Amino acid sequence: MEKVMRLASEKGVVIFTKSSCCLCYAVNILFQELGIRPMVHEIDQDPEGRDMEKALMRLGCTAPVPAVFIGGKLMGSTNEIMSLHLSGSLTQLLKPYHQSLS
Repeated sequence: MEKVMRLASEKGVVIFTKSSCCLCYAVNILFQELGIRPMVHEIDQDPEGRDMEKALMRLGCTAPVPAVFIGGKLMGSTNEIMSLHLSGSLTQLLKPYHQSLS
């Protein structure tokens, strides 16, 4: 749990993913299209990945990946992020972390 929280706080937007997860890829692309370059941590490439996956579930993730943190706070997985995006709330949450794509 400690490692997950430390990594989740290292950058404004952090996504915990697995390298073979298509939904993880889609969420990452969404953030990039919104001008955000998230820190992506692939838990299947981490020796402590299984423990991290369990920690993410204990934190309340409905699915272990993708797990999205904004400002160190767990925002959720694909469904929650897409709901925030469709309602326009995601853009507001991301304003402090926006970067130019040029």
